Amino acid sequence: MASPTSAAANPKNPQGVLEYAVVPGAAAPDAKTPGCPPASEAPRTKVRRASLLAGFVIVLVLLALASLAVGSKHIDLSTVLDALLHPDGSADHAIIRDSRVPRAILGVLAGTALGIAGALVQSMTRNALAEPGILGVNAGASLAIVIAVGTFGVNGFGGYVWFAFGGAVLATGAVYLVGMAGARSSDPVRLVLAGVALGAVLSGIGTALALVHPAAFDQLRAWTIGSLEGRSADVLAPLALAVLAGVVLAAFTGRSLNALALGDDTALALGYKVGRARVLILLAVTVLAGAATAAVGAISFLGLMAPHLARRFSGPDARWMLAFTAVLAPIILLLADVLGRVLIPGELEAGVVCAFVGAPVLVMLARRRKPVAV
Repeated sequence: MASPTSAAANPKNPQGVLEYAVVPGAAAPDAKTPGCPPASEAPRTKVRRASLLAGFVIVLVLLALASLAVGSKHIDLSTVLDALLHPDGSADHAIIRDSRVPRAILGVLAGTALGIAGALVQSMTRNALAEPGILGVNAGASLAIVIAVGTFGVNGFGGYVWFAFGGAVLATGAVYLVGMAGARSSDPVRLVLAGVALGAVLSGIGTALALVHPAAFDQLRAWTIGSLEGRSADVLAPLALAVLAGVVLAAFTGRSLNALALGDDTALALGYKVGRARVLILLAVTVLAGAATAAVGAISFLGLMAPHLARRFSGPDARWMLAFTAVLAPIILLLADVLGRVLIPGELEAGVVCAFVGAPVLVMLARRRKPVAV
C-alpha cells in the first residue's frame, strides 16, 4: 500500500512531485507513478530470494545427510543411503536409523522452532537483541524441571520434557498477564520488562530448589547446556505437531509484522488490530519456543542469531525473513551438532558449539556499515 507524502516538506523535492511510502506485502503502486521503482524490480527480487531460499534448503539437506555419516563411528555416505533406502538390519544401518536419523530430525524441528520464535519476538518487540528467553520461556522450563525431579522424583529426559513444556507455557502466559495488567493496549516494552523481571524471579527460585536437591541440579545442568544427544525418539511426533502449529500461526502473522514494524499508530491506520496480532504472535512464540526448549534444552543464542542472518537475504519483508529463518536456523544447529562430534574426543554439546560458531557471525553482522533494521 502506498500513501502520498508532502513534497513541500522535503527540500530535496522542489518540483513538488508526490512521493510514496510502500509497506512490504501491500499492493505496489503503478510503475508510472513518479518516485516509485519500476514494477519489474519486484518479480526479479522475488526470483532472487526464492533462488537463495532453494539453495539454503539444498544445503540443509546435505548437512542432514552429513550428520548421519559423522559421529563417534564414521560411516560412508553410500552406507547412509543404503540404510535409508534399503535397510538390511546391519549394525551400521541400525545406528543410522535408530539413533542418527531421529537426531537429525530433532535438529531440524528444534532449529526451525527456535529460529522462527526468535524472529517473531524481535519483530514484535522491535528489539534486535530479543530472543525467546526474554519472555520467560527458559526460566519457566528450568523451574518445572527442578520441581519434577526434586519434588515428584521424575527421572530421565522422557519424563521431565513434558514438565518443561508446561513450565514454558505457564511462564509465557504469566509474562503476558503481568505485562498487560492495567494497560489499555499491548505494549512490547511492558512485555519485555515483565519477561525479564519474571524470568529473574523464576530462575532464582529454580536455582535455590536445585541446590537443595542435588539430583535435580544434575538434571537441570544437563538440560541447560542444550544438546541433541540422548533425546528420545518419542518426542519427535509431539514436537513435529507443535512446530507445525507454530509455523501455521507464524504464517498468519507475516503481514501484521510488516505493519507493526512501522509502529502501532501506523498499523492501526492501515486497519490492523495490534492487540490481537500481538496475542497471536505471542501464542506462536509460546508453542514454538516451549516445545523446542523442552526437547533440546536452552539453546537461546540460536533464536538471537538466526533472524539477524536471515535479514541479510530477506530484506524488510517479514514473510521472507521468517522463511529464511526457518531454513537457516536448523542449518546452524545441525552444523553445531556435527562440529561437536569431531572437534574433541567424545562429544561437545550443540548448545556450546552453537555459541562458538554464532558469536563471530553475530559480531560480523553488528559491524556492518548498514545494519538491517528490525
